[in-house]
Amino acid sequence: MRLLSSSALMLALAAAPALAQPTLSGDGDTITIKTVTQTLPTLTQYTKVEKPNYDQVPDWSNGRITIEPSTWAEYGVTANDILNLVRQGQVDVTAAPLAQVSGQVPFLEIADLAGLSLDVETAKTISDAVIDASNETLSQYGIRIIGTYPFPANVMFCKGEVNSLAELEGRKVRTFSPSQNDLVQSLGGQTVSIGFPEVYGALERGVTDCAVTAALSGNAAKWFEVTDAMLNVPVSWGVGGYYVSTQWWDGLDPEVQSFVAELYSKIQTEEWDLAAAGTMDGIACNTGDAENCQIGELVTGDEQMTVTEPSEEDLATLRTALVETVIPSWAERCGSDCAVRFNEILGPITGLTAEE
Repeated sequence: MRLLSSSALMLALAAAPALAQPTLSGDGDTITIKTVTQTLPTLTQYTKVEKPNYDQVPDWSNGRITIEPSTWAEYGVTANDILNLVRQGQVDVTAAPLAQVSGQVPFLEIADLAGLSLDVETAKTISDAVIDASNETLSQYGIRIIGTYPFPANVMFCKGEVNSLAELEGRKVRTFSPSQNDLVQSLGGQTVSIGFPEVYGALERGVTDCAVTAALSGNAAKWFEVTDAMLNVPVSWGVGGYYVSTQWWDGLDPEVQSFVAELYSKIQTEEWDLAAAGTMDGIACNTGDAENCQIGELVTGDEQMTVTEPSEEDLATLRTALVETVIPSWAERCGSDCAVRFNEILGPITGLTAEE
């Protein structure tokens, strides 16, 4: 798989045509939209994409709409709360990786099964393919997804050296989805469930030896202060959704609904572009590669991390775990109908089959 350098990709993105901004006439009621999206206010997805767009909404909407943004840490919630916040009307828009809310709705994990997407293009193709079926499933709970977003490739951060997937055997690994649990356990690792804001402290205290997240997210959370090495195997992409209550959504003035839909379409495009750029940028920043660190914080001195690229053996191991453990375990959790839908929707894309 060939990837542009981080600097080259950022230049390419900068040269791309600006996305059309949503517009709204000045005639009509004013509303405030409350959002609770990313885990931390320091995450690049929030600082580089969401917040700049939200800040422009009053101008774009001729003063009719204001966004009142917050994050999980600021609002004091975890992934378990995200869907309930919109169902109960406490918040208008929430966001979380689909896999992290799949405990309530197991089908959602189909978008980001561990080991399924080795590059961002495949992750986007799969995300686009499953969105209609995901919304059909969520409609039973009065919820819909109005946009998706990924993180850069989720990789392994570890204390001490890590040179292959085989070296995860016997180690405690922080994961954040059921299929990541399946993957790590198939490799002989011990999974640890820890919310993202608490991972830094857990690594520092030795509660966990390794942790899965995007290289750029780990950089934003300063994991380079408490870990030493990264294994650049694309475990997953943290593909997430922006969730709303169907009651709230259907109750919006049609012009306002169209504006919000266009806003999150713009955010979605920018988030996927950021993931493409951020995959290599996070690695570069954490390893002290100043030339290719364009988005995150450049790590210097003794805190610079090492990175090991996946070997052919690692990729083969990942594929075997996906086929023999990850997909069958998900299908068992989700039920026979999920296996049928996997085969119908993703079979033609991935060449894989879930046992029905």
